[in-house]
Amino acid sequence: MIERLRLSRRWLPWLLVTVGLLVFAGANAHLVYVAFHSQSGCVAHVKETGSSGSYRAAKPAC
Repeated sequence: MIERLRLSRRWLPWLLVTVGLLVFAGANAHLVYVAFHSQSGCVAHVKETGSSGSYRAAKPAC
């Protein structure tokens, strides 16, 4: 019984690290997937010169 307890305590940190790395890799893979599949392409916007203090696209894709 004591030997079994020692064995489980030895593998527990490795198991937790492995699970953590798998969760981390899965989250990053999901972010890459969403980044590539949610590209909006060309978005309509006003193409006139902006006024001071306002934001606009630096170089439109259209």
